[in-house]
Amino acid sequence: MANFAKPSAPHFSVEVYQNEFLPEGGREVHAILTVTSTGGAAATRASAARGPAAVVVMVDCSGSMDYPPEKMRGAREATAAAIDTLRDGTWFAVIAGTHTAREVYPGQGRLAVADPATRARAKEALGGLTPSGGTAIGTWLRLADGLLRQSPAPIRHGILLTDGRNEHEDPAALRAVLESCAGRFTCDARGVGTDWEVKEVKGIASALLGSADIVADPARLTEDFTLMMEKAMGKEVADVALRLWTPAGAEVRYVKQVSPSVEDLSGRRTEAGPRTGDYPTGSWGDESREYHVCVHVPPAAVGQEMLAARASLVLPGAAGGPPSVLGQGLVRAVWTADPATSTAINPQVAHYTGQAELAQAIQQGLEARKLGDVDGATAKLGRAVQLASVSGNADTARLLAKVVDVVDAAAGTVRLKAKVADADEMTLETRSTKTVRVKKT
Repeated sequence: MANFAKPSAPHFSVEVYQNEFLPEGGREVHAILTVTSTGGAAATRASAARGPAAVVVMVDCSGSMDYPPEKMRGAREATAAAIDTLRDGTWFAVIAGTHTAREVYPGQGRLAVADPATRARAKEALGGLTPSGGTAIGTWLRLADGLLRQSPAPIRHGILLTDGRNEHEDPAALRAVLESCAGRFTCDARGVGTDWEVKEVKGIASALLGSADIVADPARLTEDFTLMMEKAMGKEVADVALRLWTPAGAEVRYVKQVSPSVEDLSGRRTEAGPRTGDYPTGSWGDESREYHVCVHVPPAAVGQEMLAARASLVLPGAAGGPPSVLGQGLVRAVWTADPATSTAINPQVAHYTGQAELAQAIQQGLEARKLGDVDGATAKLGRAVQLASVSGNADTARLLAKVVDVVDAAAGTVRLKAKVADADEMTLETRSTKTVRVKKT
């Protein structure tokens, strides 16, 4: 394979939003970190011929994709559109997934390099996407991992489409594959139709730091695949970690991505030195994300202050060398006797605490509804409606209105709808973790 020059990386900035004031003896410090990456799109355009990415598309070809036939036809058309979206120089492959995984293009255990000729041949090969057999998603991911590992590209990405449950593979086998693939490539996962399992598809995307969504109508697959591939082509720097250092006696209670969606990263910490841990954030282009950090600090007297945490965005060093620091922000703690100062809640912290509660209320409400717990479902989904209204999360409010009749949004008063379309319920569940930013005043 050819050698490619390394493009310039985007610039990262870290802004910290918090109320640093604590009452005497107070221990819990909350902060929202707004991380913004800029300059990547220009660098990507300048390096378009250098192919810094590798992508594998995994298409469900189980027998159910033929019921109705529009699913398989839509999958072929969407994959063709994704192939057309690849920029020249990108390594790529297409996999047909059933109870096994089969290379459709280019085959022979290798990746192709995108150019007009390989894109044309890949689209011709999509006739090999034919429905039969079962579903074992772990085999698809394992094959994709093996193919992607051949490429020296820093950006390694998968797109996975399924229409059903992972019925021909033990759940433990899929979990093991996800654990082995984590950190090696990111993956966006999509469910087409309404016969797949939301928790399964979201679990795949979560483990591999990608996005999950529903495409209930197969006719919308082309639009969705095109957007996914455009975003993948816009990524410029991979393997970025959020590194948190805390002083002696302090500890990180949790780290959550809270925008553009809620994702708890706390359990993914890897130690990176004394009192220092790394939390994976995946690949970045021109974009902004926000993280909620909670730190327990040693109690102190009025007038004292301390650095509660140092947050850095880091890239692994080459050949085992020191990491590159892309951006940094400081989280502080100051003890005060003024109760008005110490009890004030920072608007960003309050907003994203509410957004995390919104996601949880939706998930708990839908689970209660499935179990026939009308009172529990009504209470939780009512609270979700209230939180969506207060925060201005109009998209989630619209999805909730397809599951409940809203009597009073501000009060959270709702009635469960007697009949709800599967697609509406699954869309609400799939998109429950999507958040909105703090409203500008």
